[in-house]
Amino acid sequence: MMTEVSVNVGPQNAGASPPSAHHHPTVKTDPGQGQATIKVNVGYFKTVPGIIKLVQLLFGIICMACASPAILGGTHWFLFVAVTSFIATLVWVFVYLLGIREALKIPINWILTELLNTCIITVMYLIAFIVQLSVWAPYSPFRYSFYGQNIAAGAFGIFNCLAYAAGAYFLFVEWKTTRTM
Repeated sequence: MMTEVSVNVGPQNAGASPPSAHHHPTVKTDPGQGQATIKVNVGYFKTVPGIIKLVQLLFGIICMACASPAILGGTHWFLFVAVTSFIATLVWVFVYLLGIREALKIPINWILTELLNTCIITVMYLIAFIVQLSVWAPYSPFRYSFYGQNIAAGAFGIFNCLAYAAGAYFLFVEWKTTRTM
């Protein structure tokens, strides 16, 4: 299907000839080639993987809120993991929300890329919540000042690690079904 577009390229000053004398070239475009269209895709977030992504964001916000301020080195690592994974997940949310995967016609294996990203975040969260909970052990000199909120951060780190593991599982299943031999 071809679309014709008229472009007015005539003179733009006040003494120009009447509009009927302007040159109107015709540009023909084929909408099926080379045009990226971004469409809002809210339906993805009604699926299990979409809900998991939203849960990951929610747990990430709670982890960041509970672990701040970072007093000990382990909490610095935990916050690094929480913030980095939050930003990465937020990017993936926008990729799905705006349909960027479908709009960009570039040779990227999106599922595999997201699967690797999610697996790396899962391992990082596993290490981070272990470090977070071990740093705030009862023998810590800071145990009374921020003890409760940092233990809560570690607990929500466990929940977020499980959420990322579930996301990785669903991405792995999707990658196995879409993979061509």
